[in-house]
Amino acid sequence: MQLLSTASEMQVFDRLAINKFRIPGLTLMENAGRAFVDELQQRVGSVSGKNVAVVCGKGNNGGDGFVIARHLANRGATVRVLALCSKREVKGDAKANLVILLKMCAASDQSIVFHESMTFEKRPPVRAPDIIVDAVFGTGFSGSVHGAAERAIRWMNGQHSFVAAVDIASGVSATTGIVENLAVRADLTVTMGLAKIGHYAGAGREHSGDVVVAEISIPQLLFKPQRGNVFRVLGEDVTRAMPHRPLTAHKHSVGKIFVLAGSRNLTGAPTMCAQSAMRVGAGTVILGVPKSIYSTLVRKVTEVMVTPLEETSEGSISHAALDQIKQKVEWSDVVALGPGLSMNRETLQVILELLPSIDKPVVVDADGLNALAANLSPLKRRKHATILTPHVGELSRLVKKDGKRIELFRVEVAQNAARQLKSVLVLKGSPTVTGTPAGLAFVNSTGNPGMATAGAGDVLTGVIAGLLGQGMGPVEAAYAGVYIHGVAGDIGAKRYGQRSLMAMDILHHISDALKLIED
Repeated sequence: MQLLSTASEMQVFDRLAINKFRIPGLTLMENAGRAFVDELQQRVGSVSGKNVAVVCGKGNNGGDGFVIARHLANRGATVRVLALCSKREVKGDAKANLVILLKMCAASDQSIVFHESMTFEKRPPVRAPDIIVDAVFGTGFSGSVHGAAERAIRWMNGQHSFVAAVDIASGVSATTGIVENLAVRADLTVTMGLAKIGHYAGAGREHSGDVVVAEISIPQLLFKPQRGNVFRVLGEDVTRAMPHRPLTAHKHSVGKIFVLAGSRNLTGAPTMCAQSAMRVGAGTVILGVPKSIYSTLVRKVTEVMVTPLEETSEGSISHAALDQIKQKVEWSDVVALGPGLSMNRETLQVILELLPSIDKPVVVDADGLNALAANLSPLKRRKHATILTPHVGELSRLVKKDGKRIELFRVEVAQNAARQLKSVLVLKGSPTVTGTPAGLAFVNSTGNPGMATAGAGDVLTGVIAGLLGQGMGPVEAAYAGVYIHGVAGDIGAKRYGQRSLMAMDILHHISDALKLIED
């Protein structure tokens, strides 16, 4: 797992490195600058002979920029330092590095030129730089960008240069990824010590470019996991979590899944959910649907067993089906319910009566979540693992929070909602975040905008249920299911393009995703 930090957590780590371990701040700043230039050259090749503009603020991020300018000049670049402050505004370790830089400027004005108090009201004294280094704001920034910084960022974004950000693109909140009005659009971000949540959440994803973590001598023992941590899920994490399939495996030992789904006008959702559970490796899947669509579903699926259930006049599952449903629940290892069940009042009541009685893991999606939005007590009475898979609108109804706030603070909201609902919570979106009742969060690293298509969530529900049935824990099944689902979507997008991607394309590429992960 890749541990992600908030801005305040990183500030604590920096202070501990300086105050407890006696690592001078100047050493950390020097290491950061050198590491940045090393990573920049890994990406663009030698900087010798290249024109580089280093745009610096007055804080420690600007101090890193002064170090970077020095190292770039030492490696043969022609450097222009554009400071958004006067020399007297720079304090502490940043000032010490500014003094060194100014002495170098005086000794060799052909390699480094320092421009004080750049306002960018007139055209900056740098023409068509090959590389721009953004060292304006650090990870402590939040809010809107104004004044000279705003004009500098607009200038940086308007150039046809390779843009590399120091720690985080200026204008992006390191904790949330929020961009209130403007931010640098970086091609590369070299961040120090740990990646930040804001690199992978919100608008920060589009502004960060490729993110590389640089080691700058902060003791790694400070980065130990604890309650409230946020992790980014990588392929190796999913590979390790995948259940072993013994040579003695048979269809009833690797997952018996009961899917309760569908209604008269919604036959695609149950199909995709049930088939996804099988495609991810479940041994047996029974799909319970209203009897009026039984013949349709039998023709649509082959390996999945379909059971007709009593229905309402609207063609949704009725209360009369409850005993039959409970028999299938008893047979199963895992229950998935919700896709396409409809908003029929009687059907929603069936869900509320059924949930507390299920003594095994349950994955709840779509109309199952809509039923709970009106009454959370059945959820709170459950004694076994529950995985909820809402999108922003569904979670808004569940926890009575504004959808815009959920979207802006999706990591924090997923953590808090999982604790509140005492469930593993998969908040679907960009990025999908899995929150746990223990307060952890897992940020997904796969997927693409083409997956914003009807039915993709039904596929995800089936994938998670299928992994649960094979013996994975609820947390692992949730974040691994999201990752596999995203890989399948990425493979599908490569074949069909993002605009043309459909949910069935994701389903069809689950096997390719599994092969890629397991190989």
